[in-house]
Amino acid sequence: MYPNLKLQMWKCGMRQNRMAKILGIHETVFSRIVNGFRTPTESTRLRIAALLQSDAEWLFAEEPQAAGSPDLEPVLDANSRLFAGGRR
Repeated sequence: MYPNLKLQMWKCGMRQNRMAKILGIHETVFSRIVNGFRTPTESTRLRIAALLQSDAEWLFAEEPQAAGSPDLEPVLDANSRLFAGGRR
């Protein structure tokens, strides 16, 4: 799984089906890339990075950012509230 890719997609408001269409990739193939079941080619990595305006190496790192990272804290906080019994 590529957690930074998922994070950047969320930050950019991009859904998997929309990105797949823009990239000319079948939605199933793109879903497998996002979830780490398929390794994208270098060309595909660069195209995804350009679309998300991010560094390809960072996007496709298999480890997420450190938990103390300011970019990741709002996502973790929102998710913990949602899974802790509802919205607040």
